[in-house]
Amino acid sequence: MHKTFGSLIAALALGCAPAALANGLSAPVAVPIQASVPDAADVPYPGGTMQLDVDASDTVRGTYRVTQTVPVVPGTRQLTLLFPEWLPGKHAPRGPLAELVDITFTANGQTLAWKRDRVEMNAFHITLPEGAKDVVARFIHTSPLQSSERRISMTQEMLNLQFDMMSLYPAGHYVRQVKVRPSVILPQGWTAATALDGVRQDGNRWTWAETNYEVLIDSPIFAGKNFRKWDLGQNVTLNVVADKPEQLAAKPEQIELHRNLVTEARLAFGANHFDRYEFLLALTDRMGGIGLEHHRSSENQLEPGAFLEWDKNEWDRNLLPHEYSHSWSGKFRRPARLWTPDYRQPMQGDLLWAYEGQDQFWGLVLAARSGLQGKDMVLGMLANWAGNFATQPGRRWRSVEDTGHDPVFGARKAKPYASLARSEDYYTEGALVWLEADQIIRAGTGGKKSIDDFAKVFFGMNDGDWGQITFELADVARDLGKVYPYDWKTFLDTRLNQPNQPAPVRGIELGGYRLNWKEEPNPFDKARMADAKNLSLTYSLGLTIDKDARVTATQWDSPAFNAGLVTGTKILAINGTAYSADDMKRAITAAKTGAPLELLVQRGDRFQTVKLDYKGGLRWPWVERAAPGTGPVGLDLLLLPRRAQGGKAK
Repeated sequence: MHKTFGSLIAALALGCAPAALANGLSAPVAVPIQASVPDAADVPYPGGTMQLDVDASDTVRGTYRVTQTVPVVPGTRQLTLLFPEWLPGKHAPRGPLAELVDITFTANGQTLAWKRDRVEMNAFHITLPEGAKDVVARFIHTSPLQSSERRISMTQEMLNLQFDMMSLYPAGHYVRQVKVRPSVILPQGWTAATALDGVRQDGNRWTWAETNYEVLIDSPIFAGKNFRKWDLGQNVTLNVVADKPEQLAAKPEQIELHRNLVTEARLAFGANHFDRYEFLLALTDRMGGIGLEHHRSSENQLEPGAFLEWDKNEWDRNLLPHEYSHSWSGKFRRPARLWTPDYRQPMQGDLLWAYEGQDQFWGLVLAARSGLQGKDMVLGMLANWAGNFATQPGRRWRSVEDTGHDPVFGARKAKPYASLARSEDYYTEGALVWLEADQIIRAGTGGKKSIDDFAKVFFGMNDGDWGQITFELADVARDLGKVYPYDWKTFLDTRLNQPNQPAPVRGIELGGYRLNWKEEPNPFDKARMADAKNLSLTYSLGLTIDKDARVTATQWDSPAFNAGLVTGTKILAINGTAYSADDMKRAITAAKTGAPLELLVQRGDRFQTVKLDYKGGLRWPWVERAAPGTGPVGLDLLLLPRRAQGGKAK
């Protein structure tokens, strides 16, 4: 807060105090908030290069012990160090400050006094003695040991070290202007993978060359005792750690599909924005799940049997295409208010539909073009998204753009009625809008151009540049217009900024397909339910039931909602017979012809019989061809590999 502005507020408050006291009531006056953390400036940190040493060898207790040395300019008596708060890729203040413990600061062998900022609690104000040359910070990051504590990042077989969780940086500087030299001690015999440069290994101590703090935070480490890597071409490497060594037994044809992904991305975008790229993949059910983008790497987790049970896990193989596409969409091209100079400045998510939504679209397309997912699975994913929005009541009041603020205030927690509240729908509804844009371009140019032409305009400049270029909505509309003249500004504003729009299925329809409903789930929904061991009846009764027969979600204004079947209710019996998922499906089908649909449920210590008046049968969404004939139509053409069309990745 500006000092003059704060003083003005205080003066006004004092001026109002006598009126309140005249009523005979005590009335306090607000204490003005004093800004004590400097804003970031684009100037080098003058103290010199920080040294960051992390001991990650204690896998039994799951702790990371950190020693960080921060040099200071001679004569410095006050230093403010910040713990990263607003984290790229998470679009929200998610820095795990509560896990940062046992903090001490020393200089010249003396323990220093420090105070946490009263307002910005990620800031530590440290008083230095005369003659101090550096400040040594020592602390522990206590990695969660169970999922209820937060995401688990360390097991006895592997770890996922994210530097934002175990480092500090000096306030007042763009993070690209702060130099740091990192080192990590790993358990004996483990292998590490990261996008950091200049690696050296001395026993179990790994060091990397000096870099800047922005690159450090964007370069996490995966490490483990069961490790294997594959060269995917174009300086891209697939690095895999696993719970057990046999889980690393990928077949050559499986790795070839990942090479296809690298090729197809280059063909689509027209340039690479990295000097090298590291896929970091954990095959585990012991460490917490993750999919997080970085400019020259990505953090990914798949099931332990991802390679061994290849067909079973096809539904989940969209992850790597999604995160890889982020090197272009979100990292190289970034919405102007999602790029920040440090990890203190708040991020603004109004353009997340152009960051995550576009990436969701390209992840789907590249999964299909590479062969990592078959066409039926990809159509099932589109059906899942379109079916959700065709029936979602929350679209009446909340725009796609507004869901871009959800990471901040929603914090990705479960919501009582998500169908009415909406969540981070900028991902999947954003993807459907990009699908419509592609089909508009194809139709308007007679098939001569497509979204690929836009991608080359928007992403294809400056080959090899792994800096960042920011954009606004006007830039997106302008570059779409370069490919095909159209009122893109109105199109984007209507689809994304205005609530209560029609279901976003026009791209599917322009592509020669349609949203349909069937009594059996599409391949994606079927596989996803099998993996989660639940039964999704969102489009019939309007609820989802887990393997223990508990309701985990209820669709607003659905038959289940109107009958009072809310989250946490346990279904004990169907028409007098103990609950099973198969019996539930049979009862819903029988109710079409007048059979009863009566449930015995338990909520807390109360038991109740609930009669459901529903005769619509089982319903799941499908995307099916609507165009006559058998030749490829717009959606088919979008999903066809470019390799098969003579494309060559340079």
